[in-house]
Amino acid sequence: MNKLYFGNNLAVLATLPAASYDLIYIDPPFNTGKVQSRTQLRTVRSEQGDRVGFGGHRYSSIKIGERAYGDSFDDFLAFIEPRLLEAYRLLKPQGSFFFHIDYREVHYCKVLLDQIFGRDSFINEIIWAYDYGARSRKKWSTKHDTILWYAKDPENYTFNYDQIDRIPYMAPGLVGPEKAARGKTPTDVWWNTIVSPNGKEKTGYPTQKPLAILNRIVRVHSNPNDQLLDFFAGSGSFGEAAARNGRNFTLIDQNPQAIEVMRQRLAFAEPEFYEIPKDII
Repeated sequence: MNKLYFGNNLAVLATLPAASYDLIYIDPPFNTGKVQSRTQLRTVRSEQGDRVGFGGHRYSSIKIGERAYGDSFDDFLAFIEPRLLEAYRLLKPQGSFFFHIDYREVHYCKVLLDQIFGRDSFINEIIWAYDYGARSRKKWSTKHDTILWYAKDPENYTFNYDQIDRIPYMAPGLVGPEKAARGKTPTDVWWNTIVSPNGKEKTGYPTQKPLAILNRIVRVHSNPNDQLLDFFAGSGSFGEAAARNGRNFTLIDQNPQAIEVMRQRLAFAEPEFYEIPKDII
């Protein structure tokens, strides 16, 4: 059964039974100190257009909307800690937790997660590296996110090696035709582009993460019919990855724009919808 909750995630999490999820992934706000926004545009044919497209035809861009949310916390750890404690409570004994963050807070969150899960439960630091956007002229350009993987029981967790997608060898001539054709398994550095601004996958929601990354996590770290949870659900990418791979999802977000995106995007999965009153904290 798939579920979509509109409300404060901490309030919702408190209502869920302990040890009920096989895999939890969250992509919380990164505490950038900015308003994250994404302008939605529609391109129309126009002789007075400001851009030239295929065949020399001119086009104009019309703004049709904007999606945004605040991403600034005076004390990020005080905000995230009770939610991480709930994640630990909600994980099944063989469950895994994936925490997606960037360089601003990852080191502090790693220490906090070690305290909650235990240092032995830390399995991997995964680097998602991409190559898109502007370059800094004052420092090495930041082009990666960090995903921390914790297993509730470091001796017993799901890792479906046969479900790992293969990637090309960088020097296929050195490994022979058979290995080159099969490809190799990724390491803890995952090279994958961001969601294309013009691709079919794009929802217009800021900070949307690519399905390729989430499909990999879902397939390798859970099994069909498992229960999956994302309580900073945003555009619903984790929910789509779960549903497309035969898993059940619970998604939570308190941003009305996120809920709007998810209800359209995940209509095929027919999630039950719940709205939590705003006065419940």
